[in-house]
Amino acid sequence: MTHLHWPNRWGDALAFVALGFGALCMIGPFVWMIATSLKPVAEQFDMALIPATPTLENYPRLFDILPMHLLLWNSFKIALISTFGQLLTCSMAGFIFAVVRFPFRNAIFVILLLTLMVPGQITAIPQFIIFRFLGLYGTQAPLYAPAFLGGAFGTFLMRQYFLTIPIELAEAARIDGASLARIFFTIYLPLAKPALAAFAIFAFMFSWNELFTALIYLPSDLEKTTLTVGLALFQQQYSGQWPLMMAASLFSVAPIIIVFFLAQRHFIAGISMSGLK
Repeated sequence: MTHLHWPNRWGDALAFVALGFGALCMIGPFVWMIATSLKPVAEQFDMALIPATPTLENYPRLFDILPMHLLLWNSFKIALISTFGQLLTCSMAGFIFAVVRFPFRNAIFVILLLTLMVPGQITAIPQFIIFRFLGLYGTQAPLYAPAFLGGAFGTFLMRQYFLTIPIELAEAARIDGASLARIFFTIYLPLAKPALAAFAIFAFMFSWNELFTALIYLPSDLEKTTLTVGLALFQQQYSGQWPLMMAASLFSVAPIIIVFFLAQRHFIAGISMSGLK
């Protein structure tokens, strides 16, 4: 029978203590947010974690102040379409860079990665001019249409995962007469479910939390705009009512938490196998 050495036990104990402290630091703000959302306005400055008189009145009140059902639906619809567009185009681009050999492949991939250094504020004006010329200003199209043009981060993530798949699978399929499209959809894409799940969380979270683009194209139309814009307008009018603000914030973060827990296993597997650190 093998015995653990005391130094190893002390090291494991310190690691668990450090992880536990980090978990408390991460969970603490969420617990405080939920507790504050359950407080009446008269008790909003009470420092007690558990409200003396907990109430749920702040949540239905939000729907009286803002069209929350429309804001939630708009954000969910735009995030879902954007995520689908990112998954489709980035997985195709990652497959090409990982499997297909063509001139200057590595150089083009490096140039693509360099676009990660370009802030989105720089491209906002050219995109605005293009979408306004196309007559799409004031619509939801500018919020999800760019997702169908791919992205450097998603392409990098999918390429790294596709490189872990033996190239012999593609070569054998090519010998049998399979086209690149068939190899991608029947072999590589089914094997990339962990990476797709991981990237889907990133894409959904980025689209759900996007505020800058929504403020440009849908600044005040509450029937078309997203939840983030609605919460920004809500904060300006009710900045001193923290229970309402925390209830609204809970509506904003809850979908991200739900998506993460549903795809947690695939997310961890995709990150570990793609080499993303």
